[in-house]
Amino acid sequence: MALLLALGLVACGAPPEPPPAPVPSPTVPATTTTTTTPAPPPTTSTAPAWTVGATPLPRRPDGFGEIRPTPAVLRDRRLPTTDLLPPPADGRYASTVSAVPADVLTRSTWRPACPAATSELRYLTMSFWGFDGKPHTGEMLVGASVAREVTRVFGQLFAARFPIEEMRVTSPAELDAPPTGDGNNTSAFVCRPVRGQTNWSAHAYGLAIDLNPFCNPYTKDDLVLPELSSAYLDRSWVRPGMVEAGDATVRAFAAAGWSWGGAWREPKDRMHFTATGG
Repeated sequence: MALLLALGLVACGAPPEPPPAPVPSPTVPATTTTTTTPAPPPTTSTAPAWTVGATPLPRRPDGFGEIRPTPAVLRDRRLPTTDLLPPPADGRYASTVSAVPADVLTRSTWRPACPAATSELRYLTMSFWGFDGKPHTGEMLVGASVAREVTRVFGQLFAARFPIEEMRVTSPAELDAPPTGDGNNTSAFVCRPVRGQTNWSAHAYGLAIDLNPFCNPYTKDDLVLPELSSAYLDRSWVRPGMVEAGDATVRAFAAAGWSWGGAWREPKDRMHFTATGG
């Protein structure tokens, strides 16, 4: 989605000077963590008729899509999750941490010019609850230094039954795709710079996570990202997947030492959690 590029261009500050040139990845044995508390039985829901990414928006002069009213079926968004990985068989939280597999690296936005070497990234799989009331398994690339704490945070979100629509590795094609304004992928590593600058985004180091972007929009002046998510600017209407000050999500990230962009005065980056403060 072009949303991913747009957010990296406007929303994320830069961390310190990039690390040295990429070096070969060491062999990191995969590890698995599971909980022992069974999850509550899932609920069911009927999915609205909406195909994400199907309709490009006209571009504004600044290159983003036109900001348009939220379609009725997305005002209280509860789209089902498509399983890319097998869901947890027992309905309990499970996570794995490993070196980035070659096939995952190939379909990610990583390239030799990126500031994070492959050895400085880890591939995670983590259980999460979908808006369909069912447990699913997602994937994420993060910085090696934060991999364990990220799995702990999402374990806490699973225990709180915080819903996530999708969690997958961002592909290179999404960076160049026309804006559709309806993306909602929870992701971390995306190799991209800050707009108008030569420094890299915190996402380019795997040190930032965008959580349910559609439910937690970025705003600055008249810009709303995703461009169709304006209905979620009404934070008094609390819907599933929203992040609010002091809630279980903010507390879980804060306990790991991460800050929340929703607490910023300008811009407001409600989807954004960062280990670097930017």
